[in-house]
Amino acid sequence: MFSWIKVQHQGIDVCINNAGLALPEPLLSGKTSGWRTMMDVNVIALSVCGREAYQSMKERKVDDGHIININGMCGHRVLHNADLHFYTATKYAVTALTEGLRQELREAKTHIRATSISPGLVETELTYRLFSQNPEKAAATYKSIKCLQAVDIANAVLYVLSAPDHVQIGDIQMRPVEQLT
Repeated sequence: MFSWIKVQHQGIDVCINNAGLALPEPLLSGKTSGWRTMMDVNVIALSVCGREAYQSMKERKVDDGHIININGMCGHRVLHNADLHFYTATKYAVTALTEGLRQELREAKTHIRATSISPGLVETELTYRLFSQNPEKAAATYKSIKCLQAVDIANAVLYVLSAPDHVQIGDIQMRPVEQLT
């Protein structure tokens, strides 16, 4: 992917890591393969993309780039739902990785910024995949409150990208007004 981007667009100035996967794999009974899949998507792929984006910026002497990790409120609290505990661990990892990235960028003496955007319940396919064995439960989740929409997250990304050069936004936590946890 990064080779293609280099050929087609010369490189990356802004990287938005937006892949996320939640599988119903509790800690006491979950499948190791499901845990590995979530780690591969939510942690490893995010880290690879951040590294490759930084390398692209460094190679081209881009000093005002931005790496934005779409995280989640699960990266800041643990819900009382066994099906989400391992997924939550991956999102806590995103919180730590974003801060670690920010620190490494400072040590590298760059002005490239790293930000985590942590939304609560967003109406996407994530819940339908999580509850693929029970689509009615997924639908009920989205009908229970007025959820965030993709455009709300896009607006948060635009806000982060429009911050003055000297402003580092570390994390935006956002959720629907009606969301309790």
